[in-house]
Amino acid sequence: MLGRRGRLALGLAGTIALLGSISGCGLLAGTTHSPEDGTAKVEKPVITVGLMPIIDVAPVHIALKKGYFAQEGLTIESRTIQGGAAGIPGLAGGSLDFSIGNWVSFFLAQSKGIDLRLVSDGYQARHRMFMIMTVPGSPVRVPADLAGKRIALNTMANITELTARSTLDAYGVDPKSVTFKEFPYPDMHAQLVRKNIDAALMIEPFITQAERSIGAVPVVDTAAGPTQDIPVAGYATNAKFAKENPKTVAAFQRALLKGQADANRRAEVEAVLPHYAKIDPQTASLVHFGSYPMNLEQSRLQRVVELMKIFGMLSQNQQFDIKSMIVEYPR
Repeated sequence: MLGRRGRLALGLAGTIALLGSISGCGLLAGTTHSPEDGTAKVEKPVITVGLMPIIDVAPVHIALKKGYFAQEGLTIESRTIQGGAAGIPGLAGGSLDFSIGNWVSFFLAQSKGIDLRLVSDGYQARHRMFMIMTVPGSPVRVPADLAGKRIALNTMANITELTARSTLDAYGVDPKSVTFKEFPYPDMHAQLVRKNIDAALMIEPFITQAERSIGAVPVVDTAAGPTQDIPVAGYATNAKFAKENPKTVAAFQRALLKGQADANRRAEVEAVLPHYAKIDPQTASLVHFGSYPMNLEQSRLQRVVELMKIFGMLSQNQQFDIKSMIVEYPR
């Protein structure tokens, strides 16, 4: 039976159908020459970008591989972050110029006075890309078995927590009965084997990796039902950087948009996953894909805000202006 909030969330899904601490550093691309297309030189040719070793960021790596950033006069210096929330301090403090992040973390930061600008959509959910997994022989077999259990998330206050709470409620499980524990995605399968957790909410390529390495089995798909096709992640900068570096932001958007377009061809993503996600080519060939949107739509992102209000992440009475956060794509 659906919970009250589950029914509300399912209603939202029907009406809006379309919808880390910083560590590591690497110089990933490019030159500092003027862009080949003749546009004006960027204000900041070397930019620092927060990334994660997940399927969401494949367009960045495709764009690097094909020289799209270099063509725009940009060199990318990467910083590895554990989750979207972990990139927020870097954006706020200026150690990151741009960062991948989930929409929940970005909207929570904005609600707390960290003025962000959204520069690109990144990833949208499809079936089997957000999965609560456990080990063979576990007493946790169906969603109802998750009541009172320990579930791993990569970070709290993010899109995976929102989808987990929404899905649990939809199956009649009180989300407050569950203990969420933070672990980086690469550590989750080991934590399951050690029985430090009862289940883990994984994303690709870690779902497929865990299935192959420890025989992990699915309990429930949290990108289905009330959260089907939910917007997952995008790229942001802070408002000050966007105002002071409009040509740099536009160059980043143009290069990334080319990567997004290429990433909607599966073979392109499979080719870069082994390099940055540290998985073997066979695993890369088995992962389940979401989609890589080619536009940044206020109406789709509003769905995330409404779910956040339902599950207490934002105040029901809070007016949230997504439109003012969006930096339009350059024409």
